[in-house]
Amino acid sequence: MEVEVRLPRPHAKQQAFISCKAKRIIIRAGRRSGKTVGIAIYAVEAFLAGRRILYAAPTVEQIGRFWTTVTRALEDTIKAGAFYKNETERVIERSGTENRIKAKTAWNADTLRGDYADVLILDEWQLMDEEAWDNVGAPMLLDNDGDAVFIYTPPSLRSRSVSKARDPQNAAKMYAKAKSDTSGRWQTFHFTSMDNPFISRKALGEIAGDMTALAYRMEILAEDVNEAPGALWKRDVIELSRVASCPDLSTIVVGVDPSTTSMGDDAGIIVAGKKGNEGFLLADRTIQGSPLTWAKKAVYAYHEFKADRIIAEANQGGEMVLLTIAQADPSVPVKLVHASRGKRTRAEPIAAQYEQGRIHHVGKFSQLEDEMCLWTPGDASPNRMDAMVWAFTELIDSSVPGFAFA
Repeated sequence: MEVEVRLPRPHAKQQAFISCKAKRIIIRAGRRSGKTVGIAIYAVEAFLAGRRILYAAPTVEQIGRFWTTVTRALEDTIKAGAFYKNETERVIERSGTENRIKAKTAWNADTLRGDYADVLILDEWQLMDEEAWDNVGAPMLLDNDGDAVFIYTPPSLRSRSVSKARDPQNAAKMYAKAKSDTSGRWQTFHFTSMDNPFISRKALGEIAGDMTALAYRMEILAEDVNEAPGALWKRDVIELSRVASCPDLSTIVVGVDPSTTSMGDDAGIIVAGKKGNEGFLLADRTIQGSPLTWAKKAVYAYHEFKADRIIAEANQGGEMVLLTIAQADPSVPVKLVHASRGKRTRAEPIAAQYEQGRIHHVGKFSQLEDEMCLWTPGDASPNRMDAMVWAFTELIDSSVPGFAFA
């Protein structure tokens, strides 16, 4: 009995990576560009060739489109009994063999353990902990010299805030390294949302007005951007003043940009200090959690660094901020500051101190530095950056011409 496998017809950009024979493939693509449907076609063809496929994405919602495409394609073969499907486990297999296709969630190394594959596909790779590949993914391919595919859309600041990646630029760095590979083992593919001929041209034309220019470049054009045009901070400026250690400091503060809910934005917690006319960024203790959670984290940082006081924005919660920190430790001195000026006005004097080489990062702070170098005035400012601005604003003596440190 003949049964039909019903795969969607791939567009040109999808076909390019579907046909690729490289052992390692990395795909950088815009939203709604067809990358997930394309990789579903790739997976089904590999499965029909007798291979063992493991597809992983961070959340259940993210594996939905892949699984729907796969099950629709193989529906007739499953009904005919050629393959067995377990919907709960999201597995389709040829009974009695190791030939199967499976979809599962995988934020990190632990959620990916307990499996192996001939072909490993990591979708939304920019959001995963790097150890999902380094510690688990790569070793599971050793037995049969398996293949791996990485798929990502350059992460916006908002998506970076929920990422498990230790280095938010991990996917971009992997792509750049793969692009420079000359062995043939790696192959890169890049396509934009506009390359999908099956989505609305009108919607694509209008969406630019609904997004910031930076978000459009990253989410639609799929550009790896690590510095926004017009940003107040530049990576080379930060790098020039980076230090491995700092002197004994005359003043240390913990800057806090509070969060009022446990599931909302992160609460920015930054430790900074000064010595003469030099400022030093010491630690990033930013955390997501309830007000008491971040208050305890800020108080711990206060004691850890023997700080002089906590500086907290009063606009988010007002007296609640004081009460919450007092609940964690009533002995800690707290100064509330009010955002009476615009974010750009508050940030510019601090950016000027960076440009003059007066502020030093003691070590590397990838997430904070991403926020600083990707934020442009007019956008909502991220939490780490706000906390950093509050901390250094407290350390700067505004009575001194040029806003020098006291």
